[in-house]
Amino acid sequence: SDFSLGTAMFSKFLVRGASRLGSKATVAGFAAGATLCTGTGVMLAKSFYDPDFSAFLAGVVGSRTQNPDNLMAKFFDQSYFASLSPVDQARLFQCCVTGVDNVDSGMGCYAMQPDDYDHFGAFFDPVIRAYHKASKGAVHETNWDLNTVSGLPEGNVLDVTKLGLGELSMRVRVGRNLDAFPLPGAMSKQDRINFEKAMLKAFQALIKTKGFGGRVYSLTPEFGNGEANPNLISDDEYKKLVKAHVMFKDMAADPYLSSAGISSDWPYGRGCYVSEDRQVIIWFGEEDHLRVMSMKRGSKINDVFDRLKTALDTFESIDGIKFAHSPKYGYVTSCPTNLGTGMRASVHVKLPNLTRDGTDAKCKAVCKPLGLSVRGVGGEHTPIGADGTVDISPSARMYITEAQAVAALYKGIELLMAEEKKA
Repeated sequence: SDFSLGTAMFSKFLVRGASRLGSKATVAGFAAGATLCTGTGVMLAKSFYDPDFSAFLAGVVGSRTQNPDNLMAKFFDQSYFASLSPVDQARLFQCCVTGVDNVDSGMGCYAMQPDDYDHFGAFFDPVIRAYHKASKGAVHETNWDLNTVSGLPEGNVLDVTKLGLGELSMRVRVGRNLDAFPLPGAMSKQDRINFEKAMLKAFQALIKTKGFGGRVYSLTPEFGNGEANPNLISDDEYKKLVKAHVMFKDMAADPYLSSAGISSDWPYGRGCYVSEDRQVIIWFGEEDHLRVMSMKRGSKINDVFDRLKTALDTFESIDGIKFAHSPKYGYVTSCPTNLGTGMRASVHVKLPNLTRDGTDAKCKAVCKPLGLSVRGVGGEHTPIGADGTVDISPSARMYITEAQAVAALYKGIELLMAEEKKA
């Protein structure tokens, strides 16, 4: 009900706000939670803080002035906000507050509920189209079938040895959220526990699937009411997994995720699944409910692409497990940047000629018109390898099918290697 939702949100805003009391947006946050509630005490709190969201709305204007590239602030329409019901004003506030608290943000907003992108389409659609460079009315299509892509090698086998390369580090990952739960930014501690428990049967199904096996590593201290967590690991085990790049770090240090509520209630509802061969890793409880990764060192990109699809299909074969999906925007992710496929397909490739100066500057200049993005070997904002190794992936996530994305990676590598030989 609106009341129970509002009570939970108000409580959450109060707790979160205690550490951010100086933020104008936080004051509006108290009002946002209160707006959803009924009862004298809550309404008094609403009146005491910011009943008309004036502090928050002033913050939006300030963000737009200080950073014109903040997409939330750029497309936030105060007249549209004023037309919303109190419940919807509170919901949209929660989506946008991170862009006020973090003026330097490029996106400035996160979805909080699986239907936010469609429910608040008047706000989100311009934001999404601006970031993904799409025309008005664009609709994302989901399709994993490589037969729908023209110009691929015989049998649709994406073998990089045919491009003159040896075995490469290959990886395909997607972000997914379950439609039965709020997205991470709006989850309560109990939501996070319930989500993890709901996923256990899906993980068990994957463990029983031929070629997967493995186990679950959980950080949740306990499930409540005296129920122990069978997958709980020690702090030392967790640190080893982080050091091995298997598990993610506490997100509290990320101001964008913290402001959006995504890092709240740590470590409840956080952990990972790792296959027996350690080539499939699934994070749960990070920026999205699930971050599903398939990786290996090899030559056929199909291997990681097909295995990822098997894992996803196994999950959705379980009763009660359904991924949040929008008919217009594709798979729903917390951040609008990952909407659509939610996919990033990448390889590590040596480009000694294009990186001769020790930087990836020339490589990026060459890759951009090819529709490719360049990262360091450790991920975004990390240095390239000493031998000129870089991480290459298609730039597009949305308005491109899964099949087109992985095909774009293969074709991009072919074009990139031709440029490397010229350099």
